[in-house]
Amino acid sequence: MALLMLSAQVLAEQAQKSPWKSAAELGYVSVSGNTNTETVKAAFDLSYEVASWKHKVHADAFSSKGETTDESVVPAVTIEERTAAKWLLTGQSDYKFTEFDYLYGLLSYEDDRFSGFQYQAKLGIGYGRRIALADDHELKLEIGPGYRSYKLDQPPAPAPAEQRQGENLVRANAAYLWTISETSSFTEDLMYEVGEEQDEWKSVTALRARINSTLAMKMSYTVKHLENVPAGSDNYDRETAVTLVFTF
Repeated sequence: MALLMLSAQVLAEQAQKSPWKSAAELGYVSVSGNTNTETVKAAFDLSYEVASWKHKVHADAFSSKGETTDESVVPAVTIEERTAAKWLLTGQSDYKFTEFDYLYGLLSYEDDRFSGFQYQAKLGIGYGRRIALADDHELKLEIGPGYRSYKLDQPPAPAPAEQRQGENLVRANAAYLWTISETSSFTEDLMYEVGEEQDEWKSVTALRARINSTLAMKMSYTVKHLENVPAGSDNYDRETAVTLVFTF
Protein backbone atom coordinates (compact mmCIF):
# COMPACT_ATOMS: atom_id res chain seq x y z
CA MET A 1 0.00 0.00 0.00
CA ALA A 2 2.81 2.39 0.93
CA LEU A 3 4.55 1.59 -2.37
CA LEU A 4 1.39 2.42 -4.32
CA MET A 5 1.02 5.74 -2.47
CA LEU A 6 4.67 6.64 -3.17
CA SER A 7 4.29 5.80 -6.86
CA ALA A 8 1.14 7.93 -7.08
CA GLN A 9 2.98 10.85 -5.44
CA VAL A 10 5.88 10.60 -7.92
CA LEU A 11 3.49 10.49 -10.87
CA ALA A 12 1.61 13.51 -9.52
CA GLU A 13 4.85 15.50 -9.17
CA GLN A 14 5.88 14.63 -12.72
CA ALA A 15 2.46 15.64 -14.04
CA GLN A 16 2.72 18.99 -12.27
CA LYS A 17 6.18 19.70 -13.65
CA SER A 18 5.83 22.39 -16.27
CA PRO A 19 7.61 22.05 -19.64
CA TRP A 20 8.20 25.83 -19.50
CA LYS A 21 11.26 27.42 -17.89
CA SER A 22 11.97 31.14 -17.83
CA ALA A 23 14.47 33.55 -16.28
CA ALA A 24 14.90 37.32 -16.23
CA GLU A 25 18.28 38.94 -15.66
CA LEU A 26 19.16 42.51 -14.66
CA GLY A 27 22.40 44.10 -13.51
CA TYR A 28 25.62 45.99 -14.19
CA VAL A 29 27.78 45.57 -17.30
CA SER A 30 31.12 47.11 -18.25
CA VAL A 31 31.81 47.17 -21.99
CA SER A 32 35.13 47.71 -23.75
CA GLY A 33 36.31 47.45 -27.34
CA ASN A 34 34.29 49.34 -29.93
CA THR A 35 32.65 51.23 -27.09
CA ASN A 36 33.79 51.86 -23.52
CA THR A 37 31.00 52.34 -21.03
CA GLU A 38 29.31 51.14 -17.85
CA THR A 39 25.56 50.64 -17.94
CA VAL A 40 22.64 48.37 -17.04
CA LYS A 41 22.07 45.07 -18.84
CA ALA A 42 18.78 43.19 -19.16
CA ALA A 43 18.31 39.63 -20.45
CA PHE A 44 15.52 37.08 -20.75
CA ASP A 45 15.52 33.31 -21.36
CA LEU A 46 12.58 31.07 -22.17
CA SER A 47 12.57 27.34 -22.93
CA TYR A 48 9.93 24.70 -23.66
CA GLU A 49 10.73 20.99 -23.59
CA VAL A 50 8.35 18.15 -24.30
CA ALA A 51 8.99 14.61 -25.60
CA SER A 52 11.87 14.81 -28.12
CA TRP A 53 11.66 18.57 -28.69
CA LYS A 54 13.30 21.48 -26.89
CA HIS A 55 12.86 25.13 -27.91
CA LYS A 56 14.94 27.99 -26.47
CA VAL A 57 14.76 31.78 -26.86
CA HIS A 58 17.33 34.23 -25.49
CA ALA A 59 17.30 38.04 -25.61
CA ASP A 60 19.60 40.61 -24.07
CA ALA A 61 20.13 44.34 -24.46
CA PHE A 62 21.84 47.37 -22.99
CA SER A 63 21.97 51.05 -23.81
CA SER A 64 23.65 54.13 -22.35
CA LYS A 65 23.89 57.84 -23.09
CA GLY A 66 26.52 60.46 -22.40
CA GLU A 67 26.88 64.21 -22.70
CA THR A 68 29.30 66.22 -24.83
CA THR A 69 29.78 69.98 -24.97
CA ASP A 70 29.72 71.81 -28.29
CA GLU A 71 32.00 74.81 -27.75
CA SER A 72 31.81 75.94 -31.39
CA VAL A 73 28.78 78.05 -30.51
CA VAL A 74 28.34 80.76 -27.88
CA PRO A 75 27.08 80.00 -25.35
CA ALA A 76 28.33 76.41 -25.36
CA VAL A 77 25.63 73.77 -25.81
CA THR A 78 25.49 70.42 -24.01
CA ILE A 79 24.43 67.59 -26.32
CA GLU A 80 23.16 64.22 -25.16
CA GLU A 81 24.29 61.35 -27.38
CA ARG A 82 24.11 57.58 -27.26
CA THR A 83 27.46 56.05 -26.28
CA ALA A 84 26.46 52.36 -26.42
CA ALA A 85 23.52 50.39 -27.72
CA LYS A 86 23.13 46.69 -28.41
CA TRP A 87 20.43 44.07 -28.52
CA LEU A 88 20.56 40.39 -29.40
CA LEU A 89 17.81 37.85 -30.06
CA THR A 90 18.45 34.12 -30.63
CA GLY A 91 16.21 31.09 -30.98
CA GLN A 92 17.07 27.40 -31.24
CA SER A 93 15.05 24.19 -31.61
CA ASP A 94 16.53 20.76 -30.82
CA TYR A 95 15.12 17.38 -31.84
CA LYS A 96 16.54 14.56 -29.72
CA PHE A 97 16.68 11.22 -31.56
CA THR A 98 18.71 9.37 -28.90
CA GLU A 99 19.44 10.06 -25.24
CA PHE A 100 22.63 11.94 -26.18
CA ASP A 101 22.23 12.95 -29.87
CA TYR A 102 20.08 15.66 -31.41
CA LEU A 103 19.58 17.82 -34.49
CA TYR A 104 19.24 21.58 -34.14
CA GLY A 105 18.15 24.65 -36.06
CA LEU A 106 18.90 28.21 -34.95
CA LEU A 107 18.24 31.83 -35.83
CA SER A 108 19.93 34.94 -34.40
CA TYR A 109 19.77 38.68 -34.98
CA GLU A 110 22.19 41.20 -33.48
CA ASP A 111 22.00 44.99 -33.68
CA ASP A 112 25.20 46.66 -32.43
CA ARG A 113 25.80 49.96 -34.20
CA PHE A 114 29.11 50.56 -32.38
CA SER A 115 30.70 47.43 -33.87
CA GLY A 116 30.77 48.85 -37.42
CA PHE A 117 27.76 46.76 -38.50
CA GLN A 118 24.15 47.89 -38.65
CA TYR A 119 23.07 44.30 -38.06
CA GLN A 120 24.12 40.66 -38.35
CA ALA A 121 21.57 37.86 -38.91
CA LYS A 122 22.44 34.15 -38.85
CA LEU A 123 20.73 30.89 -39.75
CA GLY A 124 22.19 27.47 -38.91
CA ILE A 125 21.38 23.77 -38.75
CA GLY A 126 23.45 20.83 -37.57
CA TYR A 127 24.16 17.93 -35.24
CA GLY A 128 24.68 18.04 -31.49
CA ARG A 129 25.81 15.55 -28.87
CA ARG A 130 25.55 15.69 -25.09
CA ILE A 131 28.43 14.11 -23.19
CA ALA A 132 28.02 13.39 -19.47
CA LEU A 133 31.59 13.57 -18.19
CA ALA A 134 30.51 12.80 -14.59
CA ASP A 135 27.59 13.37 -12.24
CA ASP A 136 28.46 17.05 -11.94
CA HIS A 137 30.07 17.74 -15.35
CA GLU A 138 28.35 17.97 -18.73
CA LEU A 139 29.57 18.95 -22.19
CA LYS A 140 27.52 19.68 -25.32
CA LEU A 141 29.13 19.82 -28.77
CA GLU A 142 27.46 21.13 -31.95
CA ILE A 143 28.58 21.48 -35.55
CA GLY A 144 26.84 22.34 -38.79
CA PRO A 145 26.53 24.69 -41.79
CA GLY A 146 24.95 28.11 -41.71
CA TYR A 147 24.49 31.45 -43.43
CA ARG A 148 25.30 34.99 -42.25
CA SER A 149 23.66 38.16 -43.59
CA TYR A 150 24.96 41.56 -42.52
CA LYS A 151 25.03 45.24 -43.36
CA LEU A 152 27.96 47.56 -42.74
CA ASP A 153 27.28 50.76 -40.85
CA GLN A 154 29.39 52.74 -43.34
CA PRO A 155 30.02 50.73 -46.55
CA PRO A 156 33.30 51.62 -48.29
CA ALA A 157 32.98 53.80 -51.38
CA PRO A 158 31.81 53.32 -54.05
CA ALA A 159 29.47 50.67 -52.54
CA PRO A 160 25.84 51.84 -52.27
CA ALA A 161 24.64 52.77 -48.78
CA GLU A 162 21.95 50.08 -48.79
CA GLN A 163 24.28 47.28 -49.79
CA ARG A 164 23.74 44.05 -47.85
CA GLN A 165 26.20 41.20 -47.81
CA GLY A 166 25.97 37.51 -47.02
CA GLU A 167 28.13 34.40 -46.84
CA ASN A 168 28.03 30.69 -46.11
CA LEU A 169 29.73 29.48 -42.93
CA VAL A 170 30.51 26.48 -40.75
CA ARG A 171 29.62 26.76 -37.07
CA ALA A 172 31.06 24.84 -34.12
CA ASN A 173 29.88 25.28 -30.54
CA ALA A 174 30.84 23.81 -27.16
CA ALA A 175 28.88 24.31 -23.92
CA TYR A 176 30.36 23.10 -20.63
CA LEU A 177 28.50 22.92 -17.29
CA TRP A 178 30.08 22.19 -13.92
CA THR A 179 27.61 21.85 -11.05
CA ILE A 180 29.89 22.84 -8.20
CA SER A 181 27.28 22.37 -5.47
CA GLU A 182 23.54 22.46 -4.93
CA THR A 183 23.68 26.27 -4.98
CA SER A 184 26.47 27.13 -7.44
CA SER A 185 27.54 26.32 -11.01
CA PHE A 186 30.17 27.27 -13.58
CA THR A 187 29.56 27.47 -17.35
CA GLU A 188 31.77 28.03 -20.38
CA ASP A 189 30.30 28.53 -23.86
CA LEU A 190 32.57 28.67 -26.90
CA MET A 191 31.39 29.45 -30.43
CA TYR A 192 33.51 29.51 -33.58
CA GLU A 193 32.26 30.36 -37.07
CA VAL A 194 34.33 30.13 -40.24
CA GLY A 195 32.86 32.02 -43.19
CA GLU A 196 33.83 32.82 -46.74
CA GLU A 197 34.70 36.42 -45.81
CA GLN A 198 34.52 36.52 -42.01
CA ASP A 199 35.70 34.38 -39.08
CA GLU A 200 34.19 34.93 -35.65
CA TRP A 201 34.65 33.41 -32.22
CA LYS A 202 32.94 34.12 -28.93
CA SER A 203 33.56 32.99 -25.35
CA VAL A 204 31.12 33.39 -22.44
CA THR A 205 32.41 32.42 -18.98
CA ALA A 206 29.95 32.57 -16.07
CA LEU A 207 29.72 31.71 -12.37
CA ARG A 208 26.27 31.49 -10.78
CA ALA A 209 25.36 31.27 -7.07
CA ARG A 210 21.80 30.69 -5.93
CA ILE A 211 20.49 32.95 -3.17
CA ASN A 212 17.15 31.18 -2.76
CA SER A 213 14.82 28.99 -4.83
CA THR A 214 14.06 31.75 -7.37
CA LEU A 215 16.92 34.27 -7.11
CA ALA A 216 20.60 33.91 -8.04
CA MET A 217 23.66 36.11 -8.55
CA LYS A 218 25.63 35.72 -11.76
CA MET A 219 29.06 37.00 -12.79
CA SER A 220 30.07 36.66 -16.44
CA TYR A 221 32.84 37.65 -18.83
CA THR A 222 32.24 37.71 -22.60
CA VAL A 223 34.84 38.10 -25.35
CA LYS A 224 33.88 38.41 -29.02
CA HIS A 225 36.36 38.56 -31.90
CA LEU A 226 35.72 39.36 -35.57
CA GLU A 227 38.56 38.71 -38.02
CA ASN A 228 37.55 41.39 -40.53
CA VAL A 229 35.88 44.58 -39.31
CA PRO A 230 35.10 47.92 -40.99
CA ALA A 231 37.80 50.59 -40.87
CA GLY A 232 37.97 52.28 -37.49
CA SER A 233 36.38 49.34 -35.62
CA ASP A 234 38.04 47.10 -33.03
CA ASN A 235 38.33 43.35 -33.62
CA TYR A 236 37.54 42.60 -29.97
CA ASP A 237 34.51 43.41 -27.83
CA ARG A 238 34.47 42.54 -24.12
CA GLU A 239 31.68 42.55 -21.54
CA THR A 240 32.00 42.08 -17.78
CA ALA A 241 28.65 41.73 -16.05
CA VAL A 242 27.29 41.22 -12.52
CA THR A 243 23.57 40.49 -12.56
CA LEU A 244 20.67 39.10 -10.55
CA VAL A 245 18.74 36.24 -12.16
CA PHE A 246 15.11 35.62 -11.28
CA THR A 247 13.68 32.25 -12.37
CA PHE A 248 9.97 31.60 -12.62
